[in-house]
Amino acid sequence: MLFLSQLINGLQLGSIYALVALGYNMVYGIVKLLNFAHGDIIMVGAYIALFSLNFGHHPVLAALLTVGGCTLLAIVIEKTAYSPLRLAPRLSLLITAIGISILLQNLAQLLFEARGRSFPAYRLLPAGYIELVGTRVAYTSILTITISVVSMIVLTFLVRKTKLGKAMRAVSEDTGAAQLMGVNVNVVITFTFAVGAALAGVGALMYGVRFPLITPVIGAMLGLRAFVAAVFGGIGSIPGAMIGGFLIGLLEVLVIHMGLSGWVDGVVFALLIIVLLVRPTGIMGRNLMEKV
Repeated sequence: MLFLSQLINGLQLGSIYALVALGYNMVYGIVKLLNFAHGDIIMVGAYIALFSLNFGHHPVLAALLTVGGCTLLAIVIEKTAYSPLRLAPRLSLLITAIGISILLQNLAQLLFEARGRSFPAYRLLPAGYIELVGTRVAYTSILTITISVVSMIVLTFLVRKTKLGKAMRAVSEDTGAAQLMGVNVNVVITFTFAVGAALAGVGALMYGVRFPLITPVIGAMLGLRAFVAAVFGGIGSIPGAMIGGFLIGLLEVLVIHMGLSGWVDGVVFALLIIVLLVRPTGIMGRNLMEKV
């Protein structure tokens, strides 16, 4: 069935956006920073996975190196670029994030050249499919969707049920009060960046499977679309990021199926404008009232 096939494609694409949007939400929820360098961390992770697989590493080792490399890069960026500006106006942090994004793109072009490189997806995941209601569903699609949903569940458990998660929520609610209660804010913020980057590493692997051509600028548009998904679902909401990612993925597949592939970006960002006008907090966002 064509409908089921397009639905699976949309959910697979949306799963990638959801993984990236989860990283956006994690960082924004703690330090109120829209980390526009997040998409370029995924680009770096894709190159790590590409070279690791080409060197003949086992897929599990390649995945671990990718997630570890993205996590380490995010920690270095947080400590060197964001941490010194923690008390600065938010605009300074936002400009810094954009600068880091441009820096990573240009460094990648210097190191790996601007031409695209083929991602050896067949070395990472086995090819194959299952029959579902007369439709062939690839193993990679099922795995991508499953990983995305499991990541959301694990992240929700981490934030709501663990001691470090409670510290994250405390810092998000009131940083000053959290410090007075003995919460190490620096550790919490670094951990948040690390978790978001680990999700970016997983997203890099899934992106390489879905789009097996890696360039230094793949993270720019991927990050922007994931940002739209985060806003659509509700900035700061973990389930909202997942829902927003799925909806954006389905929307893109629908627009392409209608023969309007050149209008995909326009439709996505038009949706962002509409959401900001009608419901600025997103589907699952909530209005925060500040007491004075």
